Amino acid sequence: MREERKRSAAILADDLRKTYGTGKAAKPALDGLDLLVPRGTVHGVLGPNGAGKTTAVRILTTLLRPTAGRAEVAGYDVTAEPDRIRYRIGLLGQHAALDEELSGRQNLELFGRLYHLGGPGAARRAAELLERFDLADTGTKAVRHYSGGMRRRLDLAASLIMAPEILFLDEPTTGLDPRGRTEVWNAVRSLADAGTTVLLTTQYLEEADQLADRISLIDGGRRIAEGTPDELKATVGADRVDVVVRDAHRLNDAVTTLTGASGTDAVTTDPDRRLVSATVTDRMAALTATVQGLAAAGIDAEDIAVRRPTLDEVFLHLIGDHPTGDQRKATV
Repeated sequence: MREERKRSAAILADDLRKTYGTGKAAKPALDGLDLLVPRGTVHGVLGPNGAGKTTAVRILTTLLRPTAGRAEVAGYDVTAEPDRIRYRIGLLGQHAALDEELSGRQNLELFGRLYHLGGPGAARRAAELLERFDLADTGTKAVRHYSGGMRRRLDLAASLIMAPEILFLDEPTTGLDPRGRTEVWNAVRSLADAGTTVLLTTQYLEEADQLADRISLIDGGRRIAEGTPDELKATVGADRVDVVVRDAHRLNDAVTTLTGASGTDAVTTDPDRRLVSATVTDRMAALTATVQGLAAAGIDAEDIAVRRPTLDEVFLHLIGDHPTGDQRKATV
């Protein structure tokens, strides 16, 4: 099954290594990275600064040669067949590759001509992409007048001139405000829904949670964990039901109620916040039982919520509490 997955993968990295310098001065940027991205999925790559995310993207997009290991994109070897790969991928880097003085339409037509679409073909493709990314009304405006979100959407459109089957997004929303970030997220979702394979590197954990089908967490140039967002969150701990009681004197009564509702003794209290928390296995059943139990006991609650572990907690658990270079690895 593993070999079948490799053969059908859109992106494959096997013990991928990249070292800068020689001898004692050698510095590994990638130190045996393994990666497998099925076709038609969005795969997130998370890691701290210096983890090797951008180096991996540069190798997979044929901009950089690996020192050792193997990598394939769309079934072609990145070292032996780079030209075949370049016609099948799109790349949105960390910095916009746009001419500020040209209009959005002119930028896209320029990229189309560079890809040998010819004048009429480049114009048609530019019109299609402007419409697709909701930029048709601003296509004649100089890019210097675009907002941050509009620039990134135009940059994303430029990476799709050749309708690539695989798209690499290297920290696509860095520096954007929440509105601009949402605009880019919506554009990425529409691409994924249309069947484009997307490899996304990001430092925004919420971004990976929102977009990725599966996430690889890397540190020190290696994968240390991989799974769906929910699987990774489960490595940190179970869901919890939190209750903030109105009357601090009813805290112990709330503990008794929550113990019964959750079916566990794993109940904690924070008297200063009037908070009672319980670990649960079936969060919705526990939430219902908690609400009913509090009402039956006459306990007023200011707030009742189900809390799931976040990717921030996963990040801190797996990366934030150990130095780069730890050999720990987990796949869930």
